[in-house]
Amino acid sequence: MNILILGSGGREHALAWAVKQNPKCDRLIVAPGNAGIAEIAECALFDINDGGAVVTFAEENAVNFVMIGPEAPLAAGVADRLQEAGILVFGPSAAAAQLEASKSFTKEVCDAAGAPTAGWAQFTDADAAKRYITDIGLPLVIKADGLAAGKGVIIPESLDDALTAIDEMFGGAFGAAGAEVVIEEFMEGEEASFFVLCDGENLLPIGTAQDHKRVGEGDTGPNTGGMGAYSPAPVLTDEVAKKAMDEIIGPTMKVMAERGMPYRGVLYAGLMIKDGQPRLVEYNARFGDPECQVLMMRLGAQALDLMLATAEGRLDTAQVNWADDHALTVVMAAKGYPGPYEKGSEIKGLDKIPEDSKHMVFHAGTTEADGHITATGGRVLNVTARGDSLREAHDEAYAMVDRIDWPEGFCRRDIGWRALG
Repeated sequence: MNILILGSGGREHALAWAVKQNPKCDRLIVAPGNAGIAEIAECALFDINDGGAVVTFAEENAVNFVMIGPEAPLAAGVADRLQEAGILVFGPSAAAAQLEASKSFTKEVCDAAGAPTAGWAQFTDADAAKRYITDIGLPLVIKADGLAAGKGVIIPESLDDALTAIDEMFGGAFGAAGAEVVIEEFMEGEEASFFVLCDGENLLPIGTAQDHKRVGEGDTGPNTGGMGAYSPAPVLTDEVAKKAMDEIIGPTMKVMAERGMPYRGVLYAGLMIKDGQPRLVEYNARFGDPECQVLMMRLGAQALDLMLATAEGRLDTAQVNWADDHALTVVMAAKGYPGPYEKGSEIKGLDKIPEDSKHMVFHAGTTEADGHITATGGRVLNVTARGDSLREAHDEAYAMVDRIDWPEGFCRRDIGWRALG
């Protein structure tokens, strides 16, 4: 079959890498792709947020299956347009994708479902938000209501920081995403990511991971889109996962179906776990990045079969075959990220790193010209390894990092620290 993946980051490179291994894949196209993706798939250039353009390209290229990687095309209704055109698609409708696109929508659904999550309040006025913060005090969490590329979450360390964050959000620091702000109770515990496939009726858990959101070692500094991840996450035990399915994800999916917006695709539940009890931090309507990289490293070719079963509404007949293994990915980012950073620096040494079922460098923000790989984004590479133990995967990944010659880049050296002690 001919498969089209939308997106250009490490997540999409990992999806392409897994899909390419499956014999069902005859032709693989990624739009717009990146330098790493171009080594294993065709790359195409068109507006992936324009449903009409996506449908036209798919029809002209006899595409049988479209996988939507990032959140923006989902919020723009690209899955809806593909479904209307009779093209099989992996990704929820725009209505269902509100679970990621609007924090307040998610909170309302959770309230209706009785799903345990943080207490919250929504604001469209900066002065009202400031009065609320002053009244309740810290600790708390401030979130831009809309899509902010994983950066619209601030955990202020002082009252002044909180008030400044409100001014910045309403002042346009996160664009339209900050036109409305949600202020939440600060939840204590350990955070982990739980991934569940949903076909509108059936649910199938497909893995756990733990991301590292802060830019600095020991989880310090500002939030980023993610500086590394590993899978599985020990804190998300079978018992905790069952509670999350029974008390959070299942009830949420029931409410969504009752509201006429059944969810179809992968649901990423960010959970805060304390004393064995999960509470919902957030939902994402797509695979996490960089969690997708470690999940795909462990799933391999079966990932395509699972996503096809989801799109075709037959998850009740699907199952996940897990190896007893671990995977870890280290994000290499441009110095300055998540603040201002320079583009265009050359990355050397990638040709000296093995690429196989246990070692992969997934590209995120790269381009290639005249045989040279250059950095074009903030998060640039996802150096990923798989091993029989988390320690083995950790050591292999950092050995790969040390072979990359990129003085303008940096990484955290402590990915996996919670599980490794």
